[in-house]
Amino acid sequence: MRAFAWFLLLIAGSLAAMAALTYPAWLLLHPHFDFPFNRIGERIGMLGFLVGFLLVARRLRLADRASLGFGVPRAVYLRELCIGLALGVVTMSVVAASMVALGLLDFHKAAGYGAGALAALVGKRLASGLAVGLIEETALRGAMYAGIQRESGTAVAIALTSVVFAWTHFIGAFHIPAAQVCAWSGVALLGGELRSLAHPLGIADAFLCLTAVGVVLAMVRSITGNTAAGMGLHAGWVWVMLVVHGLSEPDRASPLSFLLSRHDGFTGWLVLGWTVALGIGLRWLYRQRQSVSRATAAR
Repeated sequence: MRAFAWFLLLIAGSLAAMAALTYPAWLLLHPHFDFPFNRIGERIGMLGFLVGFLLVARRLRLADRASLGFGVPRAVYLRELCIGLALGVVTMSVVAASMVALGLLDFHKAAGYGAGALAALVGKRLASGLAVGLIEETALRGAMYAGIQRESGTAVAIALTSVVFAWTHFIGAFHIPAAQVCAWSGVALLGGELRSLAHPLGIADAFLCLTAVGVVLAMVRSITGNTAAGMGLHAGWVWVMLVVHGLSEPDRASPLSFLLSRHDGFTGWLVLGWTVALGIGLRWLYRQRQSVSRATAAR
């Protein structure tokens, strides 16, 4: 569990850096730039994680391409990423369509989008999906997965990375107005961003759903031996979800609204059920693809 402990320490250190350094950084930047306090804090946390990730990966000998999840030729990686992206878009579109069929989404916001604005929204959300897929798959299903698997086996690596994956999604934005910023605002920012974790029953549906998503992505990583397919799937799922978020809102008046979580209005019991079904299908699909690849290589 040494690798897992190091990565938990890395996450804790990034949060501590956000709490300790955001106020001094705000004092330096605010007179010249109108950056929100929380935005500065989030960037400090991300920078701290990046620097720490590079140091931890090297210390644990996880900085090589295979450990980071890139241990296949570039052409193969890009092909599998694109296939995963297409699968992610199709499968999450089916999930979104089921939400529409059940009357769970209100698309009144979509009326405000012309063709140009809609194209811009789709393009920006694709970029966001690819960025999220790259960062989270490299860190979690790349280095963290490889380190835990080396020490404790595949099952433990899948379980632990999935729980961490779910937990990190509840570090949410918390706004502190400039007029209220003080020396303790960094600590207040950290507490605000972790506030949802203080009410575990309120996020149980979203937490279980995101853990299941993490299990599916880690399972695909264990079957394929790299992060290409998982990165594509992850990016495709996030892409569709963000586009739906941009065009709609959850209809809380619906009698089935409990199927969507209060956390983000998308994950929840409905997506959990779909994730289990998708996991079974993706497990079969990627095992078949690996069997075909091995048979082709043996000829």
